[in-house]
Amino acid sequence: VQLAESGGGLVQPGGSLRLSCAASGFIFSNYGMSWYRQAPGKERELVAVISSTGNPINYQGSVKGRFTISRDNAKNTLYLQMSNLKPEDTAVYYCRTNYGGYWGQGTQVTVSS
Repeated sequence: VQLAESGGGLVQPGGSLRLSCAASGFIFSNYGMSWYRQAPGKERELVAVISSTGNPINYQGSVKGRFTISRDNAKNTLYLQMSNLKPEDTAVYYCRTNYGGYWGQGTQVTVSS
């Protein structure tokens, strides 16, 4: 199983980024997926979760209305569209699959002026 995140970077407050997570080694369309993040000195926290079919979807309260999780089962890819980013969104973002609980290596998102 491999999960490869990409799309992180440095962005100014109020900016946007789209993260991607390319999955392989399992039947992607059969499993729910999620995004987590871990800020320096803090525990890893759940950001958003999506079912195998794309519905239902749930978000952590602090990102609701700003982040959108989605998936393309034909491309075996999970996405996280992040808008109106805030400095407190700075963290390493990880994708995770419900298949065995595997994690990606993470991608750094830094929100700073």
